[in-house]
Amino acid sequence: MRQKAPILMFIRGSGLSVKITGMLLGFFLVALAAIALTLFISWRLEGAAAAINDAGSLRMRLYRVAHHLARADLHTSDRQGFAGDLRARVDDFDRILGVLRRGDPSRPLFVPREAGIQQVLSGMSEEWSVQLRPILLAIAADPDPANLHRRGLEFDRAARDYVEDINDFVLRMEQSYARNTNILRTSQVILVALAVIGTILLLRFFFLTVIRPVFELHEGVKRMGQEDFDARVPVLSQDEFGELSAGFNRMAAHLQNVYDTLEERVVAKTRSLEEKNRELEILYEIVAFLREPNDVDTLCKGFLERVQNTMGASASSARLLDLESRNLCMIVHDGLGDDFLDREEVLACGECVCGEAAQGSGLSLTLDVRNAALAVTRDACRRAGFRTVSATSITASKRALGVFNLYFDQSDAIGDADRQLLEALGQQLGIAIENQRLHARERELAVSEERNLLARELHDSIAQGLAFLNLQVQMLERALAENRAADVSTTVEMLRRGIQESYEDVRELLVHFRTRVEQQDLDAAIAAALRRLAEQTGIATDLDVQGDGAPLDPEAETQVLYIIQEALSNVRKHAGASTVSVGVRRGRDGLAVTVRDDGVGFAEDRDASDSEAHIGLQIMRERAMRIGGRFAVRSSPGRGTEIRLELPRTNEVLA
Repeated sequence: MRQKAPILMFIRGSGLSVKITGMLLGFFLVALAAIALTLFISWRLEGAAAAINDAGSLRMRLYRVAHHLARADLHTSDRQGFAGDLRARVDDFDRILGVLRRGDPSRPLFVPREAGIQQVLSGMSEEWSVQLRPILLAIAADPDPANLHRRGLEFDRAARDYVEDINDFVLRMEQSYARNTNILRTSQVILVALAVIGTILLLRFFFLTVIRPVFELHEGVKRMGQEDFDARVPVLSQDEFGELSAGFNRMAAHLQNVYDTLEERVVAKTRSLEEKNRELEILYEIVAFLREPNDVDTLCKGFLERVQNTMGASASSARLLDLESRNLCMIVHDGLGDDFLDREEVLACGECVCGEAAQGSGLSLTLDVRNAALAVTRDACRRAGFRTVSATSITASKRALGVFNLYFDQSDAIGDADRQLLEALGQQLGIAIENQRLHARERELAVSEERNLLARELHDSIAQGLAFLNLQVQMLERALAENRAADVSTTVEMLRRGIQESYEDVRELLVHFRTRVEQQDLDAAIAAALRRLAEQTGIATDLDVQGDGAPLDPEAETQVLYIIQEALSNVRKHAGASTVSVGVRRGRDGLAVTVRDDGVGFAEDRDASDSEAHIGLQIMRERAMRIGGRFAVRSSPGRGTEIRLELPRTNEVLA
């Protein structure tokens, strides 16, 4: 019992898989050992049976040899044949004795290793070698009829004694065979008993470790399904089923607790949902207002009105942060007296609770004014009669823009949920203010860009024409002073041409800057520009439009038209061309515009300052970059110029 106790404790404390594996492995090993023992005994019985048969055959062979000797007639028979047959019989007898002594596992055949049997076998071998075998070999060596009868009688006497030894040998092996048979039957009976006992033990084992715990769990689940949350299952073991039973009991206890507090939880959840809905409604209303196109003051004023009414505050204010002075400047307010405004109109960042909120990213601080020290708040809130003040930072992209305040006449007016809502509202207000500032900057940049564009256009056309006229006027003055009539006439003609070109440039600029491309009318605008070029210069023009696609946005269409007009202006001024063609290709990849002329061309590697035309190319390149396009120029002296503009589909809009 002392040896079994640790094993039982190990089985009880082990997992279910270990128990089942150990139990099955034990029975497997026992069954394997019993089967192996049975097979071994059967193999021994088979070998013993073969040995008995061979031993019995020795007796038969002795009788045959004696009969052969008695019937032999050496006077008339073949003596050499008789001698050879006798030697063969002797060799066969030797072979069988050798097999009995050595055994033959392949058949199988072996003599039991019992002392009495092995002693008799040794005596038989010795008797055969000493007595019987020499007689037979002597007869075979000298098959003389005169000696045959005498030696035959001698062999008969020895053979009778040898047969008795064989009988004794066979009897002893039969007795051993019977004992092994009994052992085999006993082992089979034991094996059957082990199978019955093992089956019973396995059934009991699986009943205790698997079936019973599953039944208890099933009953517990059934009771739980009937809303009996008091249901518990016994923990019968420390294995997986034990853990499962303990887990079921914990789950049942938790469900019982949940069921007991369900009504309270539903009420609390309903209250929480109502608060969340209220917060969402407030957020939706205020965000919808903040999306309207208003200035910063209007945004802050409307924002404060809505937040103040929602939170039930007595007054409110909004301050924006001056980045240079690091001061908070009040821009809008409601419900605050003049004395309060005189004291609180400007605050340093970090001063008072408002300044602390402005230093944080998305903070909402609430302070009880009556109980706060003057180190964290000013005396203005106390003099105004407020009991609670809330300061929430206005942020955008984690950057403080200012702070807005709510003032309350009662204490504890702001809870945790309200502070989270105010922080979210502060972020939305900050985003709206930042968007307004970005829109203002965008408008400023657009105006600045248009001014730069106008300056470039004036420089490329009118300024250069005026410089040319100034130079001609100086030449005219020198010609008049020197009284050179021919030079005066030539200079006056140059002045007339310069004035005419400047006039045409002004007209082109007026048309250029007044041009507005209507949606889906880019092709018509390009055709109109080609007609004006043909009317002014007599250059042959051609327009080739291919493909369909979504229209460009208005800004992109305007810039495309400006680029084409600039290219045509360069052709008029510098190319000396006779034909101009414009190709427009629309496809899945976007829009491609090509302007070709057969003019004088230029070297592409020439410095941009060498020609006025290169300034125009730079302007076209900048316009293309503005709308996200790719601009390329191909030209060579005497072979004309090709200008290509490619716009991806990102600039296209749905019709």
